[in-house]
Amino acid sequence: MTITPPCPPEVLAGIADLELVARIIVEGLVSGLHRSPFHGYNAEFSQYRHYRPGDDLKYVDWKLAARTDRIYTKQFRETTNMASALVLDTSASMAFPAGVSKFRYAVMMAAALAQLISMQGDAVGLNAPRGTGPIFLPPRAGRPHLRRLMVALTTLEPHGTWRPDETVRRAAERLGRRGLLILISDLYDEEERTFAELRKAARMGHEVIIVQTMSREELDFPYRRDLEFADLETGRTVAVNAGFARREYKDAVAEFLERCRMRAGAEGFQYSLAVTDTPPDRVLRSILLARPRSA
Repeated sequence: MTITPPCPPEVLAGIADLELVARIIVEGLVSGLHRSPFHGYNAEFSQYRHYRPGDDLKYVDWKLAARTDRIYTKQFRETTNMASALVLDTSASMAFPAGVSKFRYAVMMAAALAQLISMQGDAVGLNAPRGTGPIFLPPRAGRPHLRRLMVALTTLEPHGTWRPDETVRRAAERLGRRGLLILISDLYDEEERTFAELRKAARMGHEVIIVQTMSREELDFPYRRDLEFADLETGRTVAVNAGFARREYKDAVAEFLERCRMRAGAEGFQYSLAVTDTPPDRVLRSILLARPRSA
């Protein structure tokens, strides 16, 4: 078996064709995966019918035969399709840093997930705020819909703040039947309300995956001198002696990430940390391999 080597994020970020980016990521991702990553083969009981010679005996209901002295076999209906909703953070904080931004990384991840889900014949939709009006693409299957979703992703730009709780609520409600809700965000905005809405989505029967997207600079704070930092969402500035503030900052970020991870685990959500210097296929592979075998 040949495993495609991972493509560096900075190379992928420089490719304008998002469909090509998604294909590259997915090609690296599916190498070595021995099972369908998002849905299993399920068969739902449909009805009984009288046994006919040649029917597979494993489908005979022997308990029913003992009670009725008649032999019946079970018939099943295949239920493999699944609806998924991608919820993408478009707030200004996702524009950090100047290299491979969190936003570009999140868009590439969303494109790859959409490509992968669509390849399986399942339905995928997109929910994201946008300056000219929010994007809501209901979950659908097929190549034409996937192309529309990719085009929609290319029209997004990080700006201002967002209400993740509202976007999550709309996505969960419009999924309709039981589905999969994937939130890609740095989780900086409305943490309490966001988790409350994700909890409601889970109670509706949806499976929830959180992909918390962070840059290496945010984690390591590699700055050493006096700097002025500007809040990308509010424009507020603060002067900081980076050398003195480094330890306090890193402790605060570590506490924030651990709190998000623990809250997700307590609610039964699948949680992954995606750092922008990591090849996207590696992050997605870890997400898929962490999923329950029955999923």
